[in-house]
Amino acid sequence: MRIRHFAYVSLMALALTGCNDALESAQGIDLSTVKNKVEQPLPAHILADMSAKNMDRNSPIMIRIFKEEGTLEIWKAKTDNRFDKIADYKICAWSGKLGPKVKTGDRQAPEGFYNLSRANLNPNSKYYLAINTGFPNRYDAVNGRTGSDLMIHGACSSSGCYSMTDQQVLEIYAFARDAFKGGQDSVQLQAFPFRMTAENMVKHRLDSNYDFWKMLKVGYDNFEVTKRPPEVNVCEKKYVFNQQATNGGSFNPAGACPAMSTPPALTAALASYGKTYDADYQTALKKYDGLAWYDPTEAERKAVVAKQRKGRELAYAPTGTSLEAGRMVKVAELEDMMANQVAKSVAAKTAATATPTTQAQATTVAAALPANIPVPMQNPLAYAAPEEPAPQETADATKKPFWKFWARN
Repeated sequence: MRIRHFAYVSLMALALTGCNDALESAQGIDLSTVKNKVEQPLPAHILADMSAKNMDRNSPIMIRIFKEEGTLEIWKAKTDNRFDKIADYKICAWSGKLGPKVKTGDRQAPEGFYNLSRANLNPNSKYYLAINTGFPNRYDAVNGRTGSDLMIHGACSSSGCYSMTDQQVLEIYAFARDAFKGGQDSVQLQAFPFRMTAENMVKHRLDSNYDFWKMLKVGYDNFEVTKRPPEVNVCEKKYVFNQQATNGGSFNPAGACPAMSTPPALTAALASYGKTYDADYQTALKKYDGLAWYDPTEAERKAVVAKQRKGRELAYAPTGTSLEAGRMVKVAELEDMMANQVAKSVAAKTAATATPTTQAQATTVAAALPANIPVPMQNPLAYAAPEEPAPQETADATKKPFWKFWARN
């Protein structure tokens, strides 16, 4: 399909640097009362909400990001071991478009599942405070994706990061700090392009990243069903979720997936969830017949919030959400729009740097590119439910799954 070819070429045309920890700006927020930003306690109203939701102050957290609507959520474990949302924040700036980070310089913010340890916290960031996303993870590395220093940080300026205001990152940092103090070893970061509802999946069904997003959706569904961060592994260059290796097997990112099993109760819950999703998907297909979502450029997102920059430092660079700047269009119109975007991008970059000979070569190379970005197939075993022993009877009975970390004895 032409649209997938154009998306691939657009990735090849990008040549900008990644996220650098270089500038600092308080963004007009009065932080003069903060004596020690690293140990700044969470606001009283958040602590009150924790108490009302039966959450211990130092219980584990999970971070969930949705690019399209520009939202970062903090989920926290309750005393019943399930997670509930305790806070959400409007992301001030994220660069690029929907889709995963593929290579250094593509300005893309990561999508996927990342494990954050205490070492990922940067109290000395020039962006006020920062948390390293952990990109590249095992999945990214085995698929040849490159990049480094992709952060959640303050200052509202991004070249591949998720940038918040200083006040927001002060709270986000405090959530993570308190969880680590409580004994949590690894905070799961889930970064999605959008909420993976049936309607959103239909809207984005023509995107070149759709197969990758379907794989992420398996992890999304597992969390929606259990309200516990899923166990994440990688094999055959694919994510697998809440799978237990059987017969002494193990997970090798580049190797074949071992024999795996899924807890029967989880399989039943996912099947029920999937049945509702399938019905909603068919309804959405009828609603959006002949239509698809136009994902706006970063420049188009910045344009909708241009007034916010007035009177601020140049480093302050908020971006609007894709929901504000994007829209549903006819499929044929979308393909033409993407073709024009890519042609302009390639022409501008080649005209600035290439000789007439290399311009002709670039055209030839672009024409020879594959029709779509190679993406991993969804793990067919992710929903399989072969017979398995109860979790406490598995070979490694002493190691609790991540989501059981907070279980009380």
